[in-house]
Amino acid sequence: MTEILRVGDSSARVAEVRSTLARLGMLDGYDGRVGEWNSRQFSPSELLFDAHLADCLKAFQQSRGIVPTGEIDSVTLRELREASYSLGARVLSYQPDHVMVGDDVRQLQQQLQELGFYSHRIDGHFHRQTHDALVNYQLNSGLDPDGVCGGDTLHALSLLGRRITGGSAQAIRERENVRQAGPRLSGKRVVIDPDISDSAAATKVDGRFGEISEEEILWDLAQRIEQRMVEAGMEAILSRPKGDNPSPKERAELANSFGADLIISLQLDRYANEKANGVATFYFGSELGASSMTGETLSGYIQREIVARTDLRNCYTHGRTWELLRLSRMPAVEVVAGYLTNPGDVAIVTDPRQRDAIAEAIVVAVKRLYLLEEDDKPTGTYTFSDLLRQERAM
Repeated sequence: MTEILRVGDSSARVAEVRSTLARLGMLDGYDGRVGEWNSRQFSPSELLFDAHLADCLKAFQQSRGIVPTGEIDSVTLRELREASYSLGARVLSYQPDHVMVGDDVRQLQQQLQELGFYSHRIDGHFHRQTHDALVNYQLNSGLDPDGVCGGDTLHALSLLGRRITGGSAQAIRERENVRQAGPRLSGKRVVIDPDISDSAAATKVDGRFGEISEEEILWDLAQRIEQRMVEAGMEAILSRPKGDNPSPKERAELANSFGADLIISLQLDRYANEKANGVATFYFGSELGASSMTGETLSGYIQREIVARTDLRNCYTHGRTWELLRLSRMPAVEVVAGYLTNPGDVAIVTDPRQRDAIAEAIVVAVKRLYLLEEDDKPTGTYTFSDLLRQERAM
């Protein structure tokens, strides 16, 4: 779906969204039937995108970790369809060529994690790790270990699964990975992802030293980060060659194939109102399911360091389920370093000295992540020179 639907539009997609929200109990005053949206005729009022539907849609978007625009786009439709499945609504199994996705898979992962069989990210994707955890559970429960979550497995889970609860094994695992990696940056592998949109190369702004494109700003920032990381002994990998534009899924797969420790994505934003401004960072997480604890920690460090070193307004850190964050196996952070539609932000991001400050903030934040309890420097005071001295003394 490429078309974005807004208040005032009329479409069968609007009827699908209205019916799904009603089925999820998130749409008050819905008089229609909440069965399969494509199995019956809808009235003109059900096809019309009204303000009440937009408000309910915003609440759903907020709960799923996507931007609450109140509009129907491909990401929102994907989340609605995933949310429409609850555990027991269908038989679940591992299908390598067409991975099953939905809230029912997320619920299965959650129960298997609470029982101690699943220690990976709760992402609602029935991948190989979910299959292996399910087979292990079935073996230990005297069930046929076929890796299929059908009637017998669901019955066994209903008798036992909800009696046992505990912390997130994935969060503990992430934290332990950081601890075992040690405080030195040398040897750490980070994918730097200059997130160039289709229009980035053509989008140009008037900066302090003349006209410059969004692509040039992000590439320069990525290279400044890369240079510092290499100097500190890290392996820094750019997610794309210049001029190429792989999808978020392809970039996540690249980071996964390299076995990266972290992925840091760099972006610039734009908005219809030039008053929108500031820096924000994002990690994998939402109100539902598990979050990446390490991603959240690193996101917070990066946010505070950039705010302390530049005049960019603090727009804080947020959990999201965006594709790059969701599909990467390692902690991932997306950094939106300002708005190209705001004159103040443009003045900052087009200034090489300010990009240098942002680059230093990001590298220092990564160092803080690995220092753990040894981190005792106030935010904004730990310089790259300090970092290098500490690295060489270890």
